[in-house]
Amino acid sequence: MQDLFILKVAPFIAAAIAIELTFLFWYHKLPRYYSWKESLASLGVFLGYVASGSISKIFLVGLSIWIWEHRLLTVPLDTWWGIFLLFLAIEFFYYWQHRASHRIRWIWASHAVHHSVNHLNLSAAYRLAWTGWISGNFLFFLPPVWLGFHPIAVGVGLSLNLLYQFWIHSELIPKLGILEWILNTPSHHRVHHASNRAYIDRNYGGVLIIFDRLFGTFTEENLANPPIYGLTKPVRSHNPIIIALHEWARMFRDMQMNASWRDRLAIALGSPSGDGWVKSRNVKTRSPSANL
Repeated sequence: MQDLFILKVAPFIAAAIAIELTFLFWYHKLPRYYSWKESLASLGVFLGYVASGSISKIFLVGLSIWIWEHRLLTVPLDTWWGIFLLFLAIEFFYYWQHRASHRIRWIWASHAVHHSVNHLNLSAAYRLAWTGWISGNFLFFLPPVWLGFHPIAVGVGLSLNLLYQFWIHSELIPKLGILEWILNTPSHHRVHHASNRAYIDRNYGGVLIIFDRLFGTFTEENLANPPIYGLTKPVRSHNPIIIALHEWARMFRDMQMNASWRDRLAIALGSPSGDGWVKSRNVKTRSPSANL
């Protein structure tokens, strides 16, 4: 569903990127905000993401239909309040999925792909993981189906959520006044993509920022502490395959350095920063890339 939706809006995305490039070129800001190699690599990663989407559908469609048949309720989506509840449900579960993808290394192995860009511009928005279905991202969006929202409606809602987030991948848009209190804005998302210590693991919202404010994960952009983008251990490659799989390789290397399966499981399910990992008494675990 999401892949098809993205392909349908691709011409509008391409037009927006062209406008951004024209602006940056005209005002001589292109070298600061853009890397051609990085942006082309993001395009390659995106094409792999679209191709991998067909694999995830095998797991998601059948499971969603089964859960829908065993739902608790049926929320009517021909009413304004039904649509509003759907929107809030998607935002709520997206927040926790996004938060988990920063706190659990198995899920971070996929999400790290999106954070591997060192320049925040519109082309960074479509650097998306190939392995989200392996990480289990789709599991976070099955509860709304069980609660009574039709699987197609949930899929459309997630697609719109993803489309909204396209425009917030920008350094060119300043703070937006009162909207900063409610919406996830470019300013809030700059914080999310930053590797500065004060900004790591903050601002997980999709369209809204209210759940970050409620659950204590909100941080405001500080102009005195400009964001530094990318991973704390950067990926020194523009090869889409390396970008897509680098964190999986690091994680499995760390797991192999521990003989105990308990320790290996702790690595896979522990924090990407290594906090709280169980270490073997005889084998010292290599420090992994820090969580963003």
